[in-house]
Amino acid sequence: MTETYLIKKEMTIAEALKIKPQIAAILMTRGMHCLGCVIAQGETIEQAAEVHGLDVEALVKDLNELKPV
Repeated sequence: MTETYLIKKEMTIAEALKIKPQIAAILMTRGMHCLGCVIAQGETIEQAAEVHGLDVEALVKDLNELKPV
């Protein structure tokens, strides 16, 4: 996978969605329904995972396994 499409836990949800919009489906199934809200603009994937009780490393792995469109 090229660095251009690599999702990192330090990225905000908004940044990650710009890189790979198709990750929205995974985030939604994991309980992250506020993808377009103000919080998503400043909340990192790591912070969101913590709030939702998710393993951030597993989440990032799943997000990066999706092929870019």
